[in-house]
Amino acid sequence: MNKVKMDQYYYLLLILLTLMFPLAWSFESKIQYYKKWFALFPAIFITTFFFIGWDQWFTYLEVWSFNEQYLIGKQWGNLPLEECLFFVVIPFSTLFIYEVMRYYWPRDPFRNWVKEITWTLALLLIVIAVFNWDKLYTRVNFLTCAIILMGHYLMFKKKHLGLFFVFYLIHLIPFLLVNGALTGAFSVEPVVIYNPKEVLGIRVFTIPIEDFVYSMGLMLMNISFYEGIKTWKLFPIRLVK
Repeated sequence: MNKVKMDQYYYLLLILLTLMFPLAWSFESKIQYYKKWFALFPAIFITTFFFIGWDQWFTYLEVWSFNEQYLIGKQWGNLPLEECLFFVVIPFSTLFIYEVMRYYWPRDPFRNWVKEITWTLALLLIVIAVFNWDKLYTRVNFLTCAIILMGHYLMFKKKHLGLFFVFYLIHLIPFLLVNGALTGAFSVEPVVIYNPKEVLGIRVFTIPIEDFVYSMGLMLMNISFYEGIKTWKLFPIRLVK
């Protein structure tokens, strides 16, 4: 009985553990993450609005579902509370990594190849989506990420994208742990259950390959709005150097 009760906090505890370190270090004197919150939280809110809508839709269509064994039982629409918190906590925590990386590694190693990398990657995602049109998660996910990549490039050109690609590779370390935990790597059953008809069926560790693309789109949309708001002319007082 006690084990069942503890299992219900599995997803929530995962979210809280993900939040702890970045929140505790937000006021550290070098990075000063808290000074970027004026841009960070609006960016997270806008991106969350989009992705929660997508999540609600896919849950309704049974592209994926959630294992009630690992949930506290609170819902918003047809999404568990933990899933809604995911779209706030994960960007908050991962963009902390982005800011740390920018502080200690300000140079953009991919600047000279950003255009080629971006458009090649976008084209590849579109091709895979077209050739797997019957798989809803693959199709929508890959097309959405391609659009976000192209949109960011058209808005910012080479700015931010080279660093984003480095950040994306670094973020895969916590990504593998968190998404691994959600897809059954550390539990008897997965928290998130994917409809096999709507995915390619390729997994890395226990994670569907689509989730790697999903995370790229989620992170880049957050960073696009984040960087855009930081330089927005409606903010006459620059809090960020």
